Amino acid sequence: MLTSAELSRYSRHLSLPEFGRTGQERLRASRVLIVGAGGLGSPLGLYLAAAGVGVLGIVDGDVVEESNLQRQVLYTVNDIGHFKAERAAARLSALNPHVDARPYAMTLSSENALALINDYDLVIDGTDNFPTRYLTNDACVLTGKPNVYGSIFQFEGQASVFHHDGGPCYRCLFPEPPPPGMVPSCAEGGVLGVLPAMIASIQATEAIKILTGIGDTLSGRLLQYNALSMSFEELRLRRDPQCPVCGDHPSIKALIDYDAFCGIPKTLTQESDISPEALHARLQQGENLTLIDVREPYEREICAIAGSLHIPLQTLPARINEFNKEQTLVFYCKSGGRSASARALFSDADFKRVYNLSGGILAWAAKVDPDMPRY
Repeated sequence: MLTSAELSRYSRHLSLPEFGRTGQERLRASRVLIVGAGGLGSPLGLYLAAAGVGVLGIVDGDVVEESNLQRQVLYTVNDIGHFKAERAAARLSALNPHVDARPYAMTLSSENALALINDYDLVIDGTDNFPTRYLTNDACVLTGKPNVYGSIFQFEGQASVFHHDGGPCYRCLFPEPPPPGMVPSCAEGGVLGVLPAMIASIQATEAIKILTGIGDTLSGRLLQYNALSMSFEELRLRRDPQCPVCGDHPSIKALIDYDAFCGIPKTLTQESDISPEALHARLQQGENLTLIDVREPYEREICAIAGSLHIPLQTLPARINEFNKEQTLVFYCKSGGRSASARALFSDADFKRVYNLSGGILAWAAKVDPDMPRY
C-alpha cells in the first residue's frame, strides 16, 4: 500500500484515470535496470526515479568526465572523476527517497549479465556501443525480459521495445553489426546536448507503460527522430523466425564474446602498445616514426601531436597502400580505442612495426604536454 507521503508525491499520477493508484503501486513493486548512466541513462534515471519505480539499478563502469556535462544532466563538476553509477544512485536517492537506487560500478559483460538482468523486471538500453547492445539484447532474450532500446547520434535518435509481447528483438532488426569504425561514436561524431533527453523520455514512457500495463508500446515499431527537422518517422518491425537468438530454432543459447562478434580487437599486447613517455623519448632521439591521427577533423582542430598525419579511421582502409611495410607507424586517437582498430587493420595487412598510443592524445596531454587542450 502507498504511504500518505507517497500519495501526496504521486498525486498527479493518481488523478489519471488510466493510471491511478493501481498503476502507481505497480511502479513501486517494479525493478528496472538501466544499462549505461551516460547521455540516455541520465534523464532515464531522473524520470524513472521521480515516477516512483521501486528498485532502480544503474550499471556503468565509467567515471564522470568534463565533456560528459554537456548532456549527462545527472552530474555536476563535483562528480568529475567519480564512478557514474555511484554518483547517479546518490542523486536519484536524493530526488526520491522512496526509490531503492542500486549502483553497479562495473561493465556489463558476458560473465555478469544474466545474473544481473535476471534480478530485474525490465531492462533499458542506454549504451553507446555495439558489443553491449548485442549483449544486452541476448541477455534479455535468454532471461525473458523486455528490452527498451534507444540510441543517439549527432542530431538523430531512435527508440523501440524489443522482446516484448511476441515482438522482435534487436537482432531481428540488426542481424549483424557494422564493420568496426564504420559508425562513429558520439565522441567522434558529436551529439546535440538536448537530443538524449528526447529519446530517453520516450524510453522512460515505454518502460512505465510496460510496467503498469497501460497504452500501446513500441514493440514491433522503430521510432526515428530528427532534431534538425523536428520530425518523427515510424518503421514497422517483425520478428524474424530465423533470428539466431529469438527465432523458432535459436542457435545462440548462451552469451558469447561480443567484442569478437563485433570485430573489436583484443586487448593490445605490450609489444603493440606504446606509452606516451616512450613515444616522446623515441621522437626526441630522432627516430623515424610516422604518427597517424585517426580522429575526426573537428577533434584535430582542438589539439594534435606535432608532425602527425591526419587520416580519419573511416578513410584509412582505402589509403593503406600509401605506406610500406618497412615503416614504423604509430596510430593515435582520443583515448586509444579507434587507434587500436587502426593498428589491427595494418597488422592484418602484414605490417610488422605498428603501434597504438596507449591512452590516446588524452594520455599524451596528461603525461607529456600538460598545456595541450583536452576535450
